[in-house]
Amino acid sequence: MYFAIRRVIDFLISFLMLIIISPVLLLISLAIVCDSKGGVVFKQLRMGKKGKPYYMYKFRTMVPNAQNIGTGIYSFKNDPRITRVGRFLRKTSLDELLQLWNVIKGDMALVGPRPPVVGHFPKYEELSPEYKKRFSVLPGITGLAQVKGRNELLWDEKVVYDNIYVDKVKKYGALYDIKILFLTVIRVFSMKDVSETQENEQKNEEMKNSQTRKSSLKEEMDEK
Repeated sequence: MYFAIRRVIDFLISFLMLIIISPVLLLISLAIVCDSKGGVVFKQLRMGKKGKPYYMYKFRTMVPNAQNIGTGIYSFKNDPRITRVGRFLRKTSLDELLQLWNVIKGDMALVGPRPPVVGHFPKYEELSPEYKKRFSVLPGITGLAQVKGRNELLWDEKVVYDNIYVDKVKKYGALYDIKILFLTVIRVFSMKDVSETQENEQKNEEMKNSQTRKSSLKEEMDEK
C-alpha cells in the first residue's frame, strides 16, 4: 500500500520541483553550452526494478563520448574528461536534478537503491538472490548506501545497505524515506565521495566476474 501512495507523492513532488527550479535548470543548461561542446543532457541505460532497463537522465558533466575514452564509465578525482562546469555540478550533485523527470515517468523514486549501468553490471538473471533483492523496489535518486558512503563503498557493501533499505522501508514506510532525504541534504553539502577510487573499480570488476561465474556454475549444475 505504501509504495502505491509513495508513487503519487513522488510524482507530485517531482512535478512541483521541476517547475520551481526551472530557472536553475535553464542556467545550468546555458553554463554547460558555454563551457564545452556537446549536448546539455546525458542519458545512460540503467537497470531498474526487476532488472528492467531504462534511460536515466543527467546534466552532461564530461566531454562528449567520455564513456569510450580512458576509464570509460568510471571517473576519478581530477579526471581530465570532466569539464569545468561539470566538476561543480558533480560536487554539488546538481547534475542529478534531471532524474526528477525519471521519477515523473515512473522509472525511479525519490528514494531507493541507485541503478547500475547496463552492460557494466551482471545481467539480472545472473545475480544471486541477495543481489536481486535490491531490484525488488524502484531505484532512487538517493538511497541508504548514498548517505552511508556513496562512491567510497564497494558494490558488495552497497548491496548490504540497499537490502537493509528494502526491509526497513517496508516496515517504517514514509518515516524511513524522509530520514534518508534529510541525511541526503547533509551529505550533498559535505561534497564528499563524488568520485570512485581505482582500487574500488578493480574490486567492483572482481565482484562482477564473481557473480557471472556463480551464474555459469548454477547453469551447469541445472543441466546435470
